Amino acid sequence: MPELPEVETIRLGLNKIVTGKVIKRVIIYWPKTFNYPTKYIQEKLSKSRLLSLNRRGKLLIIELSNKYYLLIHLKMTGQIIYKDQKIRFGAGHPNDSFMSKMPDKTTRVEILFEDGSRIYFNDQRKFGWIKLLNRTEYANFSFLNNLGPEPLSKEFNLEQLKGRINIRPNSMIKAVLLDQKIIAGLGNIYVDESLWMAKIHPKTLVKNISKSKLKKLYESIVSILNFSIMQGGASDRNYLDVNGQKGSFTKFAQVYKRKDQPCTRCGHKIIKIRVAGRGTHICPDCQKLIFRA
Repeated sequence: MPELPEVETIRLGLNKIVTGKVIKRVIIYWPKTFNYPTKYIQEKLSKSRLLSLNRRGKLLIIELSNKYYLLIHLKMTGQIIYKDQKIRFGAGHPNDSFMSKMPDKTTRVEILFEDGSRIYFNDQRKFGWIKLLNRTEYANFSFLNNLGPEPLSKEFNLEQLKGRINIRPNSMIKAVLLDQKIIAGLGNIYVDESLWMAKIHPKTLVKNISKSKLKKLYESIVSILNFSIMQGGASDRNYLDVNGQKGSFTKFAQVYKRKDQPCTRCGHKIIKIRVAGRGTHICPDCQKLIFRA
């Protein structure tokens, strides 16, 4: 699933090229993508201007001139692709749609702008969604209001991390970090990488993590997320930025997708286990399970 860095990569890329554009029309290939009937969506989006692009957790938020908001969640296999005569920008789930002719069999929504450029929302497994909300609906949208703090915000610090994860002191740290109500935007890849950097076993209970390791975990989360955004997220093939350049955080990953390879810190073989229902990469030598801090 695209995580915070992937969605931030999309936001940063699109913000440079679509802010201010006016929507000419919308083609909906998969009506269940939206929360309202096709005719309503088309009427509300037609002639609306894109004022700003924001992000909350893994959610892309587009503010429109007609006092509505478009909220886009990529879920497991979602992609956003922008195309005009000069630029092709794509980010999200990695597959060949980034490079193929659009629309293709995975395209669910196509947004056409008055200048001829287009945005495609692709979703191979159809789990992703787009919601069109007016200001009242947006203010009361429970999904958004229940999200935890942004780990890259100025307000997020070590004390806030302690307070948030201690809501679930008897839970495994990986399960807690994956909970979007605790901290917004973290997913499997970046949790594994952060825990490796902090030398914390993902099955360690929150209450058993020492103060020093918790400090290292905070630093690791912030550092890894920022670095991944610089690399264009974790799409391991066919990520394209607005200049057509490929990029990927996974080339620099220390444990993710490195099963049976040596740990870059100690040389021990990386293993893959199951934690909180997710495939999890760890170094069993660096990340020893501690039962009491």
